[in-house]
Amino acid sequence: MGRLHFLKEKKFYINLLLILLLCVVLLWLTFRILDRYTRHNKVYTMPDFVGQDFRQVKHDFAKDFHFILIDSVYPKGEQPGSIYQQDPLPGSKIKKGRNVYAIIVAVTPEKTVMPNLKGISLREAIGRIESSGLTVEYLEYIDYKYKNNVIEQYYQGRAVAPGTELVKGSKITLQVGIGQDKLNVKVPNLIGKPASEAKRLLNLAGMNLGKETYEDNDSLQYLCIKRMSPGPSSGTVKLGTRIDVTYQSSRTLDFKKEMPELLLEDSIINTPQPIEIDTIIETIETTDYEEPEEFEDDF
Repeated sequence: MGRLHFLKEKKFYINLLLILLLCVVLLWLTFRILDRYTRHNKVYTMPDFVGQDFRQVKHDFAKDFHFILIDSVYPKGEQPGSIYQQDPLPGSKIKKGRNVYAIIVAVTPEKTVMPNLKGISLREAIGRIESSGLTVEYLEYIDYKYKNNVIEQYYQGRAVAPGTELVKGSKITLQVGIGQDKLNVKVPNLIGKPASEAKRLLNLAGMNLGKETYEDNDSLQYLCIKRMSPGPSSGTVKLGTRIDVTYQSSRTLDFKKEMPELLLEDSIINTPQPIEIDTIIETIETTDYEEPEEFEDDF
């Protein structure tokens, strides 16, 4: 009997047919399962979750996506707990049920450490404050032999020790020495400078920012200093003087073109005007004069 005698048997072909049918069925089931699992041909557009509360989004879309929080950031002006970035990006073509990675705005405020400013110069102290994420609130000048030397640092009216943990953006008051000579300082010319730099530039010059007036309701990035009081034409002022400033938008006023006029206006406003002698005489001559009443002597 040869080795291929089974090819003549009917039973062999029946079994072969059954095997082929079983393979077809298994392949069909496999593709059906894969199609259902991968949602073949079912593509959706990724919603835009940026700016929405992460917890609420996670609750509302729990059946559609698997949300994974990967980081938190501290951007200014954003709602704490809201989604700052997402992956996949809004508008992407995706399949439901996939992972969505989210970066949210931190719920708790970012912290920093109070630096040691005692005994250093005002300029260096301002630099350290800025690098620590803090801001200068006020410069308090007192009698001290070293001019612009930081004597004490305060937070909310109380002395704050170096290394104290504070919320970023906290305002610090610096107690600074006025110097032995107690000389006045020249008012810097900040006309045309960005509004965002006004306080820092005045602090570096040993002055404080006073009242702020806005002539335009525009974004801070376009506002510039139009007027100062006292202004640069005033000459010198005491250390710690408050300087009032007026802002106008660079989109409504061409500062470069109008600078001569702005400086002339400052000169007229801030430079003391001498009183002419003829004006004094004219004022005296036009003033009504009344004779004093005479009283009889009782004695």
